[in-house]
Amino acid sequence: MQPLIDYARSFRQQTAARPEEFARLAEGQAPQALFITCSDSRVIPSLITGARPGELFELRTAGNILPPYDPEQPTGEAATIEYAVEILGVRDVVVCGHSHCGAVGALVRGDDLTAVPAVRDWLTHAAPRADGTKADGDPAIADAAQSHVLAQILRLRSYPYLARRLDAGQLRLHAWFYEIHTGTVLAHRPPADTFVAHPARPVRAAPP
Repeated sequence: MQPLIDYARSFRQQTAARPEEFARLAEGQAPQALFITCSDSRVIPSLITGARPGELFELRTAGNILPPYDPEQPTGEAATIEYAVEILGVRDVVVCGHSHCGAVGALVRGDDLTAVPAVRDWLTHAAPRADGTKADGDPAIADAAQSHVLAQILRLRSYPYLARRLDAGQLRLHAWFYEIHTGTVLAHRPPADTFVAHPARPVRAAPP
């Protein structure tokens, strides 16, 4: 913990060299996308995307799970999504699952979660596709985790304000999968119904 405390104490000194950048952040936010992912400490959205402060509106939940939409029972997850779409006007929503996910692994293995009742009850919101997918001895549980991501995408489509914007062509949904052990980001391609690596952009040579 101490290294984190020390860095936090020195952060103000590190930002003093670019005061304009942080001053602009105080004027408001206009993030490029809503990034929904797991609370897992190994999954860092800004590290994966290279996003700077103000570019991503983040929602992190245990197991990358989104609860069913219920206007009679508002949730923090639904409020975050609604704010991003209706107030901030984001036009892209990314749902990013990951390998070696403890929540998805517990589902496919049928782990006994009696000792963690809050976790057990939260996982009841997980989609059936994840529950029914076998791990097949894969420690990364890639197939199950990818199916889980697609199930969360389907659940997002049931949120009425998202459905309206999708129908109007004002919003795009993206299903991603992050491999913790390689750093690879895969994106779902609907025509083939498969996750493939993002094509690398050519790196421009520095001018002489």
